[in-house]
Amino acid sequence: MSAIINHISEGTIAHKIGLKKGDILLSINNTPVDDVIDYMFQTTDGSVKLEVQREDKKQIFKFKNPDHSPLGFELKSFRTKTCRNKCIFCFVTQLPKGLRKPLYLKDDDYRMSFLFGNYITLTNLSAKEKKRIIEQRLSPLYVSVHSTNNEIRNKLLGNAKSKDILQELQELTSHKIRMHVQIVLCPGFNDGEELSSTIQDLQRFYPYIASIAVVPVGLTRYKKGGVKPVSKEVALKTIETIKKFRRRLKKRHGDPLVYVADELYLKADLPLPPLKDYGDLSQIENGVGMVPVFLHDAKKIKFPKKISPAKVAVVTGASFMPFLQEFAVKLNAVEGLELDVLKVDNKFFGPSVTVAGLLTGKDILRTVMGKTRADCLLIPNVMLRSGVDLFLDNVTLNDLEETLGMNVKAIEPTPAGLLRGIMDDCKRED
Repeated sequence: MSAIINHISEGTIAHKIGLKKGDILLSINNTPVDDVIDYMFQTTDGSVKLEVQREDKKQIFKFKNPDHSPLGFELKSFRTKTCRNKCIFCFVTQLPKGLRKPLYLKDDDYRMSFLFGNYITLTNLSAKEKKRIIEQRLSPLYVSVHSTNNEIRNKLLGNAKSKDILQELQELTSHKIRMHVQIVLCPGFNDGEELSSTIQDLQRFYPYIASIAVVPVGLTRYKKGGVKPVSKEVALKTIETIKKFRRRLKKRHGDPLVYVADELYLKADLPLPPLKDYGDLSQIENGVGMVPVFLHDAKKIKFPKKISPAKVAVVTGASFMPFLQEFAVKLNAVEGLELDVLKVDNKFFGPSVTVAGLLTGKDILRTVMGKTRADCLLIPNVMLRSGVDLFLDNVTLNDLEETLGMNVKAIEPTPAGLLRGIMDDCKRED
C-alpha cells in the first residue's frame, strides 16, 4: 500500500517544510507508513523524521514538533476491504439500480471500524491485520455478532466458513481490545431464546465488550423472502428479555451493557426510556438513543417570544413524525412563525423503511408539492450524502429549490438545529 499525500494546508508544518501533493510517505521515525492510522500513531513524538518519495527520489524531512501540532497534510483514502459474506438481510443487496455508486459498497474493513464506527464481522481478518489491531490497540471496534451460535450466525451471514465468533472475541478481548457489538434481530433466526443465549455469551467479555445493541432488521420492498420484519409482538418480547438482562447486569457491574434501538420501542408502541438509561450513547449512530437525545435537548431550548414573519416547512420520516410534531407545537407558539411539519412516506424503499436518513429527494418532492404555503423548506442533513447536497437518488437541494420554487436549506437534526434553521437560514432576503 502507498500513503500518498493528497492535500497540503497552507501555513502548516507540512507546507513550511516543503511537502507536496503527490508525495508518497514511506515512513515516520523509521517506521513504515501504510495509511492514515500509521500516520496518526507515528506523529506523537516531539521530534519527527519523514521519509518521502517524490517521483524517483527519496527525501528526508526532519523537524521538531514539541506541541504535537497537526502536520497539515491529508493522505489519499485507502482502498476499503469489501465484505465477502452474503448476509440474508444485507441492506446493500436490497438496493435497486441507479443510486450513487458508493451506496453499493459492502465494506468489512477494520480500519473503517476504528476510524468511523462502521460495523465489521471479523470474518475476513488476516493474521497480519489482527496482529496490527492488537499491537496498535485499534479500539474500540464495532462488530456485527448477530448470534454466538455459529450455525445460526453462518446462516445469517450466508457464509458456511465463517470463523467461530466466540474464539475471535476471546482473542481480541484477551489483548484488551474494546468492542461495541450489534445484534440485528431477525425473527425466526436469532430472537427469543437464541437472543438470550447470545447476550449471555457476550456479557462474559465485559468490560472489553463495552456495549451490546439490539436493532431490528431493515427490509425494503426489494427484499424477496428469507427474513421477516420485526412485528409488534416480537418487539415487545425482545424488550422484556433485554430489560431482565439490564437489571441483572446493572446490579453486577453497575452497567446495563445491553441497549435497545429506538425503532424497537416504536414497533412495540412503548414509550422510550429517559436519556439517563443510555449510558455514554456509544451506539447512537446505530439508532440507539437518537430520539431520547432529541427529547432531552428539546426541553432545554429557550424559545423567542417573537420573530420576523416566517413560513417554514420541515420534513421527516414516519417514525420520527410524532416527536417532531410535539416540538413543533411549542415552536408554533412563537409569534410570527408558521411551521408545517410534513411526514414523508418512503415510496422508494417501501413503507417498512420509516427513518429520515433513507428518504429520497423524489419522495420529498412528492410530499411537499402543493402541501404547504411555506417560503422555506428545511431538510435534516442526515438525508444527504456527507459533505454534499445530494440525496440517495441523486436529487440535489438545488433540484428541490427549482421544482418547488422555495428556499431549501439543510439543518442539523436537533432542536437547536431546527431553531437555527428557522431563525437564520430561512430569513427573508429583501
